[in-house]
Amino acid sequence: MIRLVNRPTLASVLLAGAALTGACTAAGKAADTAPAAAPAAVAVSATAAAEQPVTRFIRATGSLTAEEQADVAAEIAGRIVATPVERGTAVGDGAVLVRVSPAEADAQAKEAEANAAQIEARLGMAEGRSFDVNAVPEVQTAKASYDLATNEFNRIKSLLDQRVVSQSEFEQRRTQMEATRQQFEAARNGAAQQYQALMGARARVALAHKSVSDTTVRAPFTGLVAERLVSVGDYVTKGMKVAIVVKVTPLRVQLTVPEQFVSAVKAGAPVTFQVDAFPGREFTGTVRYVSPTLEANKRALTVEAVVPNQSGDLKPGLFATARIEQPERTPAVMVPTSAVQTTAGTSRVYVVSNGTVEERIVTIGQQADAFIEIATGLKAGEQVATKNIAQLFDGAKVS
Repeated sequence: MIRLVNRPTLASVLLAGAALTGACTAAGKAADTAPAAAPAAVAVSATAAAEQPVTRFIRATGSLTAEEQADVAAEIAGRIVATPVERGTAVGDGAVLVRVSPAEADAQAKEAEANAAQIEARLGMAEGRSFDVNAVPEVQTAKASYDLATNEFNRIKSLLDQRVVSQSEFEQRRTQMEATRQQFEAARNGAAQQYQALMGARARVALAHKSVSDTTVRAPFTGLVAERLVSVGDYVTKGMKVAIVVKVTPLRVQLTVPEQFVSAVKAGAPVTFQVDAFPGREFTGTVRYVSPTLEANKRALTVEAVVPNQSGDLKPGLFATARIEQPERTPAVMVPTSAVQTTAGTSRVYVVSNGTVEERIVTIGQQADAFIEIATGLKAGEQVATKNIAQLFDGAKVS
């Protein structure tokens, strides 16, 4: 017995596939029309932007320099015999930097002293005795001769009145008296000239002693030896530089201020600055000098401030980023720094209103402690988010 089996035709297969496809499409449409879950509200803290007076600062850059710097030179020629300091040595005022051989200077000093002593002996000046022209031996001899001639003349004159001596003898005695008087005056003048020569000899003694003193080159002030430029055995001439001494307590910071802030910089203004050598550490100073002119090539003003440096941490040559405080306080819209988000140089805040936030692009200004100025983009009284701002976006719901 033969049994027949029904096989599916092509038409029936196509009809079944179409039905399946329609069912899937309907299911997809149903899924698309289902309501999506709403995003959760971000929990934030809100603070009102407040207008308050702030201290303005002028930002400037510059370098630290020594309070004093001296290129110490030799004042006498000679060979270096000692160099008791090295680079970086702390020295006091008058400390020995180098020594020059004193042999020649000592000999010149002894010669000058001998010349002065010779003139003093000629003038009869004992040690510590002041000059008296009448006490000079030559003057005393001339005066004695003059006194004798005067007495003799007076005696002859009285005899002439009695007609005991002749007129010629009288004239002879008078001539002798006049000659001794002139000799006496010449002796006085000679003694005065010798005294002036003594003054010159004593001056040469003082110069010679100075030359002896100059064989020791000393520090002009308390500071540090920045450079020692000679060694033992070197020959130096007068005026040759032998060392550089710098004074680092206090220091100076020379700042360049843009021309638009020229009218706002005054002597006595406080300055705060930082250096790369001490990250996060702030140093203070006071403006001492404001240049009367601007640098034409930079259109900038040079300002100099005095910086205490008792610890010695700061060094000349360090680059400084400074803020110069302006004398007047001006109003500004301030918000906590936690309310500002800065990305790629663009700053923004999120203003809270009716359970949502609005993103605002703002321009920031002066910072004061935990608050920062909003120069543009925000008004005083508006509420800004200060918590979880990294999770916020324009239009986000908040609680």
